[in-house]
Amino acid sequence: MAEAARPLFPDLPETLPDPGTGEQPRTTGILPFQAIRELVRTGEIAADQAIGEDQVQPASLDLRLGVEAFRAPASFLPGPDATVRDKIASFDMHRLDLTGGAVLERGCVYIVPLMERVALGAKLVAFANPKSSTGRLDIFVRLITDRGTAFDRVEPGYKGPLYAEIAPRTFSVLVRPGTRLNQLRLRRGTPQFSASALRKLQQREKLVHVEPGRETIKDDMIGVTLDLEGDTATGLIGYQARKHTGVIDVDRRAHYDPEEYWDPIRRRGTRGIVLNPDDFYILATKEAVTVPPDYAAEMVPYDTNVGEFRVHYAGFFDPGFGWGQAGQGSRAVLEVRSHEVPFVLEHEQVVGWLRYERLSAPPERLYGQELGSNYQRQGLRLGKQFR
Repeated sequence: MAEAARPLFPDLPETLPDPGTGEQPRTTGILPFQAIRELVRTGEIAADQAIGEDQVQPASLDLRLGVEAFRAPASFLPGPDATVRDKIASFDMHRLDLTGGAVLERGCVYIVPLMERVALGAKLVAFANPKSSTGRLDIFVRLITDRGTAFDRVEPGYKGPLYAEIAPRTFSVLVRPGTRLNQLRLRRGTPQFSASALRKLQQREKLVHVEPGRETIKDDMIGVTLDLEGDTATGLIGYQARKHTGVIDVDRRAHYDPEEYWDPIRRRGTRGIVLNPDDFYILATKEAVTVPPDYAAEMVPYDTNVGEFRVHYAGFFDPGFGWGQAGQGSRAVLEVRSHEVPFVLEHEQVVGWLRYERLSAPPERLYGQELGSNYQRQGLRLGKQFR
């Protein structure tokens, strides 16, 4: 038998830490495009209808609504001893046929079986979040699994169907089979990312576009602030949703007149804005954001340390967001809702935190490249349904 080849430098480890951040090699991390596609090929992710190539994003998979929905009396989790179907039967929920399209009324809760199902290995865990356009319509969407004890999480080893809990908050919406409201991302292992590694990555890649040394880093997160100066010509700083509007077909693009659904908010002398608890706002960060090709980012939606308000429903940023735009990045749009009491937001106030995480390998596709990405060069922008 031939002698096994020996390494040229036997004293060195087989893999080395990342030279920019000092991180260890990628044995863990968020799965990229090509790994998700392989899970589809092997049947670990399957569906009632074939999964389309355009569902697979750089580090996530779009999930599709199935053919029926159930109007629920309240939000729920099935718990460790029940399936979602058990709960549907016990609550005697009203069934809606989505085949020809159906309206989900604002203020109501619906459970919708998704087309996709999974059979995860013991080392894979999956997470879900609403898509960007879903969040900008103030549709509260969470993933549920059989015997689940937490929303938006699929435990390692889970084999079974997936369900979406859908609660339109501001607009009634029209959906149909195949409508995509949320997305799934998968992680192998439990990667660690320290504040020092984040600081090095900020210095190297300019994740949040601020002057060197002025970034705000807490633990493994980097802060972003609110822009209330807005457009210099128009003074526009955001939008406030109208309370009584028509139904929105979520699958239509550039169709609706914004003035019928939104009131513009313009710069005021005080450079502050008061959030009403029952209202929904679209605002934007002052800083542009960049997600390097081998990273993904997530915005923490709710941090009571900075105020009783939520700034993001759809907090996942795919690899390549804001990347390759002459170093300019893209601003993050904020889906803002105050909790319980009115709350004042000021210009340049820290309103959100971004958590970056490495991918297990660089993705073969990036956000904005041949994917029809809607928000790559965005500033303050409403959902894709509006002209």
